[in-house]
Amino acid sequence: MDSDISRPHVDCFSYEDGKLHVEGVAIETIAREYGTPVYIYSAESVRRRWKLLSDAVTPLGVQICYAMKANNNLSLLRILAGLGAGVDLVSGGELERARVAGIPGEKMVFSGVGKTSEEIRAALEGEVHQLNVESVEELKVIDEVAGALGKIATVVLRINPDVDAGTHPKITTGTRKNKFGIDYHQVLAIYEFAARLPHINVVGLAVHIGSQITDLTPFRQSFERLSGLVEMVRQRGYTVERLDLGGGLGVAYGAGQRIDVEAYAKVIGDTLRDCDCALTIEPGRFLIAEAGALITTVIYNKETDGERFSIVDAGMNDLMRPALYDALHPVWPIIEPTADQRATPCHLVGPVCESSDTFGRFTSLPRLKRGDRVAIGVTGAYSAAMASTYNARPLVQKVLVNGDRYSLIRRKQTVADQLRYELADAGHAL
Repeated sequence: MDSDISRPHVDCFSYEDGKLHVEGVAIETIAREYGTPVYIYSAESVRRRWKLLSDAVTPLGVQICYAMKANNNLSLLRILAGLGAGVDLVSGGELERARVAGIPGEKMVFSGVGKTSEEIRAALEGEVHQLNVESVEELKVIDEVAGALGKIATVVLRINPDVDAGTHPKITTGTRKNKFGIDYHQVLAIYEFAARLPHINVVGLAVHIGSQITDLTPFRQSFERLSGLVEMVRQRGYTVERLDLGGGLGVAYGAGQRIDVEAYAKVIGDTLRDCDCALTIEPGRFLIAEAGALITTVIYNKETDGERFSIVDAGMNDLMRPALYDALHPVWPIIEPTADQRATPCHLVGPVCESSDTFGRFTSLPRLKRGDRVAIGVTGAYSAAMASTYNARPLVQKVLVNGDRYSLIRRKQTVADQLRYELADAGHAL
C-alpha cells in the first residue's frame, strides 16, 4: 500500500522551527539522548482523547474501562487512572499491572475467551468488578474456583451478536465465525444453566464486535440486538443490571474518516437508554493510538529495479501491525522538509529477515539519507504492546513527554536481559 501522509495530522505532534515536536519537546533531542528505535508518548494527547470521549458518554452514566491490551505501560495506565478510567483486562499479567498502577478491583472488567483457573482465582481474590464469560465450560470453572474460595462470582455473559464490524477480518470479533462470545440464540439457556450454579451471579450482558470501527452502523446493530435480549431475558425473570458495550472506536491513521464520538454517544442513548442498566465501554486504541510515535533512523538506502528502499533500524518486531494487518501508518520526517525538496517515493523497511518487514511505500517523503530520522505515527496502540524479540532484537525504550519535560518510562532491553531467562547449561545434561 502507498501513503502520501508526511505531515502530522494528530494533536500534540507538529513542526516548530523546522523540527518535529511532541508537545514542547523536539523529537531530535530525545533521539540523540536515548538513541533509536524509541517509542515516544504524549501525555497531553491521552488527556485530550479522554476528555473528548468522556464529555460525550458521561452524561449517559457510562463508565470508561480502558482496554489495556492496547498499551499496558504503567506510566500510561497511571495517567488514565488519574483521569478516572477503569480497565478492561484479558490476562493475569494485565491484572497485576493494573493493580500496580493503583487501579482498584471494583474498576476492573476481566474479559477474554481463555481465562485459566489461576487467572480466575486471582480475579476473584482481587475482587474485580465482573468477569465477562464466553462459554458454558468457563462458567463451570468459575463456579468451581469461586466455590473453593467461598465466594460468589459476579459475571456478565458476552454474547456474539453476529454483526460484521466492517473492519479488517483479523480484528473483527462479533460474527458467528469468530471465537468470541456466546451465540445470542443461546442466552436464555445459559441464564437457566447459570441459575443452577451455586457460586455464580449473572448480572448482565456484554458485547464487543471488533476493533478500528469508524462506521456507527455496526454499533447500532449490535446495541439494538443487545436491547432486545435484555427485554427477553427480563421477561423470563432473570436479572440484567449491567451492559458492557465493548470497545472498537477507530482512529484516523491517515487523513481519513474519524469517528464522531457525539454521534456514537447518541447511538448508545437511542438504543439502550430505556434498558435502565449500568453501562460500560472498553476503548483502547481511541484513547492511546494518536499519543504515540516510533522514532527510527535510516541505516542504508538502495535501489532495486527502479524501486528505492530506505532501511531503518526499527523492524517488524518493534511494530508488527503492518506485517500482521497490512496496516499503514503515517511517516513524518524529524526535520521538516523544505518547499524545494522533491518527494522521492520509497519503501520504508526494517532490518528483520522477513519480506513482510516493511512499513509501506511512501510517495511524499523527501529523499532520505543515511542517518535521517523519521517518526512512524499513530503507534500508541497495538504497537509496543505487540512487540517481540524476533531475531534476538531487544525490546526498545519508551519515553513519555509532558509539556516541555520528558522521562524514560521503560529502558531498552539488552541481549543480556534475554539470556537471563535461558537455561543453557540444562541442555547439556540431556
